[in-house]
Amino acid sequence: MKRKTLIACMLFACLFAVSQAQTPTNQLTINPEDPDNLAKEYFSQIMGVAVSASTNTKLYQFIYEWIGTPYRLGGKTKKGVDCSKFAYELYEQVFNTTLGYNSRNIYTQVNPIRKDELKPGDLVFFKIRSRNITHVGVYIGDDKFAHASSSRGVMISNLNEAYWKRYYYNGGRMFTAENKSDGLVQQPPVN
Repeated sequence: MKRKTLIACMLFACLFAVSQAQTPTNQLTINPEDPDNLAKEYFSQIMGVAVSASTNTKLYQFIYEWIGTPYRLGGKTKKGVDCSKFAYELYEQVFNTTLGYNSRNIYTQVNPIRKDELKPGDLVFFKIRSRNITHVGVYIGDDKFAHASSSRGVMISNLNEAYWKRYYYNGGRMFTAENKSDGLVQQPPVN
């Protein structure tokens, strides 16, 4: 964990140094006194999403730290994690919200939304070779989502890839208990 943080800081410093060397001072687009802006720029490049889509640096930092974690059914640590536990840990750490224990249960906690309404932090659900929901991921913007793949562990995939397009079921946005009863939807907080 400390090593990844150190590497991330070094990469931020390199990114800043390169941008300083290539950008005239009167056209500087990255403010060195704004670490959030630097982080957004960095994560947008690493994860392949537009800077405008990377508004929640805490979300992207969490995903970055988990990328490459191997898949393990029922696992919930960086030694191994499955898709629902990855979403559970992400929501617990980033949004301070508790999710259900599997993808079908999690789906009961969301307000279904269309694919074109997805925002970073929303959940995406899949029915892979089944009539039931079997997989969940977290949308990060620009048609990309983070998830724990059974074949490659925690990774970022594109909803427009043929495989994911074939099995995509629906998107969902979490709502709280207080507004569940009155039908209102609350977007996860943006930090």
